[in-house]
Amino acid sequence: MIRELDSVVLTCDLPDHGLKRGDVGTVVLKHPGGGYEVEFITLDGETVAVVSLVEEQVRPIGRREIAHARTV
Repeated sequence: MIRELDSVVLTCDLPDHGLKRGDVGTVVLKHPGGGYEVEFITLDGETVAVVSLVEEQVRPIGRREIAHARTV
């Protein structure tokens, strides 16, 4: 179950926001009817996007996963 302030993984590309599948974000709001507001930031703390997503567009971070850095 995904809760507010959980880190999540994007499951699809969002080119309009400069985001790619596998990017990691933080849930800043869980919508009562379903879905989430997720903030994606650079490793130095700059916000890239805050996006409203449906449940199918994110997943919890799994065990034994490793983050990967890329330039935006």
